[in-house]
Amino acid sequence: MSDSLQLVLEDVDGTQLEISCTRFAVIWQGREVWIQQVGNGQLMIGVDVEDGDTEYANLVLRPLATNLVSLQLEMEPVESDDEEHVHGPDCNH
Repeated sequence: MSDSLQLVLEDVDGTQLEISCTRFAVIWQGREVWIQQVGNGQLMIGVDVEDGDTEYANLVLRPLATNLVSLQLEMEPVESDDEEHVHGPDCNH
C-alpha cells in the first residue's frame, strides 16, 4: 500500500486541483494540523508542537468493517533535549 494521499483542493469558484502528497497540513487556530497515512490504512492527525508544550495529541483513524472506523486519541510527551544536558562550567546556568 502506498503512503501517498490523493487530495482534491477546491477554491471558492469551484475550481478543483488534484494533487498527491505523503502528508499535508491545515493551519487551524494558528497551529499546523498535520495529516498523514501511517500504515495498514491508518490515518494520523497531529498538531505541530510549539515551545512550552509538554504534550501533543495525535488522532489515529483506523478503518474497521464497512462504514465503521475507530478513532483513538494518543497523548505523547514532548521530547526535551534537557534530559541529555550535562551541567558543567560552560552551561551558563
